[in-house]
Amino acid sequence: MDVTARIATLELAETFVISRESQDTADVIQVEIRHEGVSGFGEGAPIERYGESALSALQYIEDAADLLGDDPFALDEIDERLEPREWAARSALDGALHDLQGKLAGVAVWRLLGLRRLGPPTSWTIWLGEPDDMGDRAAKVAGHFKRLKLKLGAHDGRDVDRVRAVREVTTAPLQVDVNEYWTLDEALDSLPQLAELGVEYCEQPLPAGDPGGARLKAESPLPIYVDEDCHRLSDVVSCAERAHGINIKLAKSGGIHEAVRMAHAARALGLRVMLGCMIESGLGIAAAAQVSSLCDHVDLDGNLLLAHDPWPGIAFLDGIQIPADEPGLGVREEVPDPR
Repeated sequence: MDVTARIATLELAETFVISRESQDTADVIQVEIRHEGVSGFGEGAPIERYGESALSALQYIEDAADLLGDDPFALDEIDERLEPREWAARSALDGALHDLQGKLAGVAVWRLLGLRRLGPPTSWTIWLGEPDDMGDRAAKVAGHFKRLKLKLGAHDGRDVDRVRAVREVTTAPLQVDVNEYWTLDEALDSLPQLAELGVEYCEQPLPAGDPGGARLKAESPLPIYVDEDCHRLSDVVSCAERAHGINIKLAKSGGIHEAVRMAHAARALGLRVMLGCMIESGLGIAAAAQVSSLCDHVDLDGNLLLAHDPWPGIAFLDGIQIPADEPGLGVREEVPDPR
């Protein structure tokens, strides 16, 4: 199999703010794997929080190209040959391999996996800001999305006010994501108030590995989902001690192959499953959407946050990101108009 990779810069429609950073663009790694005259494409979004960058992902793929072998269906063998690091790069390779498999077999990836096509509606992210501003932005999109996810964790004592401001303008289901920025005391104080406001669950309220995780799970009136605590299959068991559910992201897990295993392991442990994303084009979102039917909650709005999506093909209908019923991932890169 022949492998090529490149870095692509995605421009957001507006500045995206969470507790630890803000951004106007996002660099992703895009991969093409060619076999028997057919090309499969995949994308990975490196996460700086874990020491990954587009450049390190590109180098990893270039070094790993000769390790893929000649069988695009031999995913377990390929996994064993690749070094266990640079998970966004691994996700791009995995997405390209699944796209290639689907095209060679003539079926969509979700069919290849034996899964249902439709998953739950995706949430729309209301990035962190002043309470009134978050309320205003929520009011503008409430009619287009069936659920909203609010970014919290400003360390200013106003997170409950932020949720209250949004609740005043919409009856849509709400979730919150703190991105590790509460202490245990802040969480124990805030969560009962959020429960009264009808919030469905809280994502990653404490720093990853915080010793208060088990206590918070026991005392929280809301389900706790972990994101930064849960990367791959090996993390799922320990997450059961501190959470009611896990957030699977292909950029953390290394791709579809691992995500499916994580979802089944979580179910076996009585955990609920959420499917998340980074800032990604339709290519990355299409890969995640193939497994959305395995999940209770879906947060796949990364391509919808872009000023322009260069990989159209995944349909957004009635609040749901619907994977195409075409071979592979079902998206194609948009060719720029030469005029």
